[in-house]
Amino acid sequence: SVRLQPDVLERCMTTDALPDLRYPIGKFKAVMPVTHELRGAAIDAIEGFPARLREAVSGLSDAQLDTPYRPGGWTARQVVHHLADSHMNGLIRVKLALTEDTPTIKPYDENAWSTLADMKLPITVSLTLIDGIHTRWVAVVNAMAADQFARSFVHPELKTEMTLDHHLQLYAWHSHHHLAHITELRRRERW
Repeated sequence: SVRLQPDVLERCMTTDALPDLRYPIGKFKAVMPVTHELRGAAIDAIEGFPARLREAVSGLSDAQLDTPYRPGGWTARQVVHHLADSHMNGLIRVKLALTEDTPTIKPYDENAWSTLADMKLPITVSLTLIDGIHTRWVAVVNAMAADQFARSFVHPELKTEMTLDHHLQLYAWHSHHHLAHITELRRRERW
């Protein structure tokens, strides 16, 4: 496995939105064609994310977890629960693309999901779920042949066909994106 190099991940993000609290690491930009190094870095990001997330939320009180990461934004608690929802969908999309010919995936309304009752649960529920999702995700992608990363699914909301290489980069970025929401909140609040 290739160890995550910051410069490799930086190629997957833009820097024009850095002052924007919604995009603390910039907006996602896929890098194509994908190199072995970039694919390995994305896998490493997926694999290491649960531990980095646990570290980011370590020691936060309920009041801190219920603080929005930006005005009008989700709370840190909602971000953690969103990550479980999103990454669960991410793993399912990989499995669909590996077992069906260019399936059309089902998008979901993440903002509507963020208002449901499970978003008030203790974050340990979603941290445990994320541990399991990422363990399974890494097992699947590490067993894939190089040509399988070209398999794809159709995302009807984005009106695009997305390869598993693109999807892997997206979720590596997504992990860092939401992690930065929490770490930047902690930095700003001096927690």
